[in-house]
Amino acid sequence: MRILHTMLRVGNLEKSIHFYTEVLGMKLIRSQDYPDGEFTLAFVGYGNEYENSVIELTYNYGKESYDMGTAYGHMALEVNDAYTACEKVKQKGGKVLREAGPMKHGTIIIAFVEDPDGYKIEFIQKGSIEYPR
Repeated sequence: MRILHTMLRVGNLEKSIHFYTEVLGMKLIRSQDYPDGEFTLAFVGYGNEYENSVIELTYNYGKESYDMGTAYGHMALEVNDAYTACEKVKQKGGKVLREAGPMKHGTIIIAFVEDPDGYKIEFIQKGSIEYPR
């Protein structure tokens, strides 16, 4: 088994695709409109769906926003340099919620950014986590 994708409901598909492709550097892998179901799906990621987990952006016709609720936390992306990644996000018009720096109770270098729909994305600096083997 493997994780295929994570689905996020979005209020403006064009803005979301722009954020994930232009601000975070992902590729638009595929997009499909379902007029009978009144929704459109767009898949974005850093590699193809056959070998990588991706994000499914779901736009439901006429729905401009969603309540976040209290269950969703964030997704995490590994970045080479969290400080540089935050600067690039800001330069491209993205929103940085927490500047890069060590965790409050640790040494892992993290930052948080937000997509156009309010979803939180954590940047974790490569090499700052020791993964168990």
